[in-house]
Amino acid sequence: MKKIVLMALMFAAGMGASAQDEVERLRVGERSSGMTTVAADVVSSYIWRGQDCGSAAIQPTLGIGYKGLSLTAWGSYGLVDTNDAKEFDLTLAYTAGGFNIGLTDYWFNAGLDPEGRYFKYDAHGTNHIFEANIGYDFGAASIQWFTNLSGNDGVNKDGKRAYSSYVELGVPFKVAAVDWSATVGAVPYATSFYGTDGFAITNLALKATKDIKVTDSFSIPVFAQVAANPCAQKAYFVFGFSIKK
Repeated sequence: MKKIVLMALMFAAGMGASAQDEVERLRVGERSSGMTTVAADVVSSYIWRGQDCGSAAIQPTLGIGYKGLSLTAWGSYGLVDTNDAKEFDLTLAYTAGGFNIGLTDYWFNAGLDPEGRYFKYDAHGTNHIFEANIGYDFGAASIQWFTNLSGNDGVNKDGKRAYSSYVELGVPFKVAAVDWSATVGAVPYATSFYGTDGFAITNLALKATKDIKVTDSFSIPVFAQVAANPCAQKAYFVFGFSIKK
């Protein structure tokens, strides 16, 4: 049964480009006169900002956008390990030219609330994390700054709320008909949220995306990524494919 489901997902992958890339554009408020996105990624493992968040997973996306404003729902659900955290995120974002700003509500089934209740927002008992981001896309490169404002954030060296932050520089390029992106991400100060004692490089990544042509009218968009977290001394290789309508 699992093999049949996997084959069906692979067949559906021919419907479009990387849903993961689509999510990133939506989260920073992709400029559009009108847009609806229904998509999903199937990944070999879930690596986020240099952190290992679980094994093989399906990650669906539902988004709408209008004139630079976008609202996106995104999730991640483990396909192999039932102990992997379930995640449900909501992002409201806006962009004007290269400038973008946004607010994301991350929710996990595990956290401060052992019962995993979605509608529990107590400051010291919630599984939600509220994060703001601001950035600019120069075309040849982009930079984004993210800061946790409230919720289940980490603490600093003094045991106080860290307002955990992360800054990322991304550079897209193309080589031999393959779309590439290089990423450098860092945590500027100490926080238990990212496991840092101060400034640290936590994400070095190189990703390639390409449509694999099967027939004249059918292709499978696949991607592969090599990522490393120098701070944690970890390295990862991730691959997957996308489904998009």
